[in-house]
Amino acid sequence: MAGHSKWAQIKRKKAVTDSRRGKLWTKLLKEITVAARLGGGDPDGSPRLRSAIQEAKAANVPNANIERAVQKGSGELEGGALEEITYEGYGPGGVAVLVETLTDNRNRTVSEVRHLLAKHGGNLGENGCVNWIFSKRGLFSIDQAAIDEEELMELALELGADDISLEDGTYEIQTAPESYHEVLKGLRASDVPMTSHDLAMIPGNTTEVDAEKVPTLLKLVEMLEDHDDVQNVWTNLEIDDALLAELS
Repeated sequence: MAGHSKWAQIKRKKAVTDSRRGKLWTKLLKEITVAARLGGGDPDGSPRLRSAIQEAKAANVPNANIERAVQKGSGELEGGALEEITYEGYGPGGVAVLVETLTDNRNRTVSEVRHLLAKHGGNLGENGCVNWIFSKRGLFSIDQAAIDEEELMELALELGADDISLEDGTYEIQTAPESYHEVLKGLRASDVPMTSHDLAMIPGNTTEVDAEKVPTLLKLVEMLEDHDDVQNVWTNLEIDDALLAELS
């Protein structure tokens, strides 16, 4: 978990950059379209769609854009033919890499993901080569100063969370994937300020690489996350605190 906590700090910093570059809206609207296709266009009947719409509104995506994305997914408008595809591979030093995508052209996406991996000293692997390392979990991060520990623990257990821990000034709440949206809804209803929340792929083991390879790995993740078809990138990198502070 320590490795993931550190990596989450990098992802949060990266999310700010994505927003400035206009990437975030594209990713959020794609998620809305797929959620509407899979669960219908009514957010009351689809926790995934409801959560996606909430995320888009929090990022100030215009309502008209959100409505069009829902209509594409539900079939009311053309342009909703997106596939969810996860690619697996390795980064520098043998670090496991999972790349979650939403694409309307799988041939284009796999070619470009393969190219980015190879360009940065990695390679695309076969299906299943690294997926076994990861487990999907609902993960919520909350600053320690934002809420009393006893209050948060009581609320988390009431909402159905599996685990709560404190590390480096941050509470982390874990849930089963199927409980994620309800826990998110409950935390928001209780006005708990979250620094991040994800349906995250948590590595069961981590890989530490030579310090000189870490910048290349971070650049690889940055380039993958900047790709329009990529929604999330997960790795099992273990990074030293001092190096993380230096690179951040």
